Formats: sequence, C-alpha cells, structure tokens
Amino acid sequence: MSRKRIDKGLVQIYTGNGKGKTTASLGLALRAMGHGYKVFMLQFMKGSKEYGELQAAEKYLPNLIIVQSGLETFVSKENPSQADIELARQGLETAKKVITEGHYDVVILDEINVALDFNLIDLDEVIEMVKNKPERLELILTGRYVPSKLAEYADLISEVSLVKHPYYKGVPARKGIEF
Repeated sequence: MSRKRIDKGLVQIYTGNGKGKTTASLGLALRAMGHGYKVFMLQFMKGSKEYGELQAAEKYLPNLIIVQSGLETFVSKENPSQADIELARQGLETAKKVITEGHYDVVILDEINVALDFNLIDLDEVIEMVKNKPERLELILTGRYVPSKLAEYADLISEVSLVKHPYYKGVPARKGIEF
C-alpha cells in the first residue's frame, strides 16, 4: 500500500534571535504526522538526551525520528572542538543520505544555520543539498544567522524576534518548556 505524499515540497527557514524556532518546526512535524506524513529531524550541535521532543518521539510518535549530531556541551564558535566539527559533518552526511533516500516527507535540519555560522559545515555543500532535494520533500532549516546565500533558496522564511525573555531575569531553562 502506498502512503500519501506531499505534492510539492518547499524549503522553509526559521531564523532570528527569538525563542521558538525548533518549537515551530516541531509544531509543523506534529501537523504533518496528523496527516500521515513521516518526519525526520536531525539536530545539529545537540547531544543531550534531556530534550523533551526526543522522549516524546520515542514514547508516542513512531512517525517522528530524531537524531542528534552534537555533544552535550555548548560549542565554542571561536574554538570548536574536533569532535564538534566531526559530529556536525557526520550530521550533514546523514541529512544528505536521508534526503536522497526519500523515506520521509518532511526533513527538519535543526540548528543547521548555527552550524554554518560556526563554520562546522560547508555552506556550498548545504546549498547543493537544498537545491537537489526531492520534489515532494518539505525541508525545514532552523537556527539563528541564516546565511543570505542560503536564504535565496527558501520558499518561506520566518524570523523569530526577541522582545522579552525570562533568561534575562535569571530564570534558567525549564525542563518541558525550553528543552
């Protein structure tokens, strides 16, 4: 039995300094799964198993696969570790493979823009991957600092702006809300 497929897949980018880019992509994933689509999310620069989306996908969402490609620690933009670079590059190779194989209807590359900004992965390689995505694949790229050269290939760009954030009042990230 063949499954329902997206007629025309687009490229969406969620960027900006505000909170909610990953959350927006997960909302899209939930909506897509509600219509029978299969979703793959690759999280660049993230390695903690504490993220609620990982636990929810594993327990309740068989049509959402999340793979992390990063360490549990923050990446230093000025001096990324060799492991940070290697994991980001492995993540890009995984993304290319998943996109090419065509088993998913929606692919989310979470924090890919930051990985590009930190020079962990090659911009031209990412652009080539975006340009050659299958026609029926919806591709979502998230993260601050989207390169203008990459933005040219997007069909939709949403910028999340920071107006106010509890972090600046000393409220740490809360389990189940921020992660």
